[in-house]
Amino acid sequence: MIRNDSGRKRRRDGDVDIWARPGMQVIFRAELMPGRDGSERTFRVERLLPSGRVMLENFSGEHAEKEFEPVK
Repeated sequence: MIRNDSGRKRRRDGDVDIWARPGMQVIFRAELMPGRDGSERTFRVERLLPSGRVMLENFSGEHAEKEFEPVK
């Protein structure tokens, strides 16, 4: 099955649900970085990409919302 919405959630008004903002801190899920404390898994969002993924400060690659712990 092919998803046309790229897996992004949409609100009722049709806008994409933005889950992160530049400067916001995010924490990688423990399953992705086993043996590391929460402070070692915490990074700051550098920029949000049109795809809904983020680029992080001092960490390479593009990252999706599902890689991080839910915001409390």
